Amino acid sequence: MHIMEGFLPVKHSLFWSVLSLPFLIYGIKKVRIKMNLSANHKLLLGFAAAFVFLLSSLKIPSVTGSCSHPTGVGLGAILFGPSVMVPISFIVLCFQALLLAHGGVTTLGANLFAMGIAGPFSAYFLFAFLKKLNIKSKFIIFFSVFASDLVTYVVTSWQLALAFPEPTVGVFGSFIKFSSIFAVTQVPIAVIEGLLSVVAISYILSSLKDNDFGLLSKKGGIL
Repeated sequence: MHIMEGFLPVKHSLFWSVLSLPFLIYGIKKVRIKMNLSANHKLLLGFAAAFVFLLSSLKIPSVTGSCSHPTGVGLGAILFGPSVMVPISFIVLCFQALLLAHGGVTTLGANLFAMGIAGPFSAYFLFAFLKKLNIKSKFIIFFSVFASDLVTYVVTSWQLALAFPEPTVGVFGSFIKFSSIFAVTQVPIAVIEGLLSVVAISYILSSLKDNDFGLLSKKGGIL
């Protein structure tokens, strides 16, 4: 879910950019570590980036000043850990803003925080939590990816509500309005992305003989 170019006030744009910067710097370090592990890691990082770019480019008009779309970040967060998805999301968001008029440069920090930070971290921590409950891995993947999509749209709703509170109902009332409208498109999108991610991760792990399906490594993620 992207907030479009020039829609946020300058102070809000700067706030979200500053808040996202430490995650981006740390994420770049984690990507370098993963890249040096093996050729398979490089290949799968490329796949995760392509997955994010493809899904997040499927733009569906939503509330004025934003659009709904799958994010694709849950898959990468489960495979590699959430920090890796921050720079990947940043590159995808930059490419879309500069070449596809999708999102924007002025709203890059806000979009990165919602899609590249809140989404992946929620997917990863829910995945880790559900693993302790002895649930089938495919259900864990589905619900983790589904939740990452919903968290992204909830954060975006809060970003818009904070920037444009309704005079009569305030920030919370604005959040309810934005999130209710987003839900019409985002909930079915989250279901579809969850199913796609289950298929993709199942296929990836079935081809990696030395990886236990659904096992979180100490380095973050399955891989």
